[in-house]
Amino acid sequence: MIKELLRCFIAYQKDDGVKLLIMKGKGRAFCAGGDAAVGSQAVLDVGWKWGADFFGNQYFLNYIIATSIKPQVSLLTGIVMGGGAGISLHGRFRVVTDKTVFAMPETALGLFPDVGASYFLSRLPGFYGEYVALAGARLDGAEMLACGLATHFVRSNRLPLLEESLKKVDTSNTFVICGIIDQFAEHPSLKENSSLKRLEIINKCFSKRTIEEIISALEQVASNVADQWVTATIQSLKKASPTSLKITLRSIREGRTQTVGDCLRREYRMVCHVVRGDFSRDFFEGCRAILIEKDQNPKWMPPSLHQVHEEAVEQYFSKIDDPQWEELNLPPRHSHGRNIESKL
Repeated sequence: MIKELLRCFIAYQKDDGVKLLIMKGKGRAFCAGGDAAVGSQAVLDVGWKWGADFFGNQYFLNYIIATSIKPQVSLLTGIVMGGGAGISLHGRFRVVTDKTVFAMPETALGLFPDVGASYFLSRLPGFYGEYVALAGARLDGAEMLACGLATHFVRSNRLPLLEESLKKVDTSNTFVICGIIDQFAEHPSLKENSSLKRLEIINKCFSKRTIEEIISALEQVASNVADQWVTATIQSLKKASPTSLKITLRSIREGRTQTVGDCLRREYRMVCHVVRGDFSRDFFEGCRAILIEKDQNPKWMPPSLHQVHEEAVEQYFSKIDDPQWEELNLPPRHSHGRNIESKL
């Protein structure tokens, strides 16, 4: 599917007849992401190079979408996770609904939020991106709009009408396209238990330098306030792969000052280390426990945060010493710097 999408996107860039791209899911979900279960098994069967090629193609597609001159409207109803976010959130217009569920749940799988997430999550208000990335937090449509991941909110029952209107468009003018979506859009209010109503706590805790300090700060809050959200966040962090947490925190922090191309190149280095299993094989263990055997009880190695040393984290950001490996080659294209504009 990635190769098919790549073919389409590259052809559409050159086709003057194509003014606008509409991306939607086939079925109830938009896209739950890449098939990590099949992917991890293929790496075990065929070797790390299979994984490197798969992720390389995926990140190249994300880059083409992020730098596309043709406006893309993604209709994000249902589940939008992992790779599904990669093929939509880099586009110009991201339309969410009352049925949207977004997450980047990779730390629970022994991976890290990739597909350019270190670009789009690092640009969220305050340290909200660190929270979403590390805790694998689920956001609804209203939260996506408020934090800037989405550009519009349209009720799911009005989506077919919006799509019909968009199909009549004969221009690539973003103001015209935005005007059409605006006719269907509304501004929903956040639910009472929304994580965005806890931005003060999030900024205080997730701004800390290390994962250990973040958890300690959250535990400090939990000892003073009885808040189910704080407890659940601590539990999510403690269940995740310690290696994943540490490389994810650094990835988001580095992403803040990098271009989308730089983020994808760095994430490619990281994911190649992950599939090679040089330091940790948590990705294979996470896929086994969560997706394949579903015992929900991954045995992470190393099992604790203090055993994931700085040198090990550093390794994930380095080039791979193997004649078969090369950097992700992204052609120079003008980056349009997608608008992650918080409504808060």
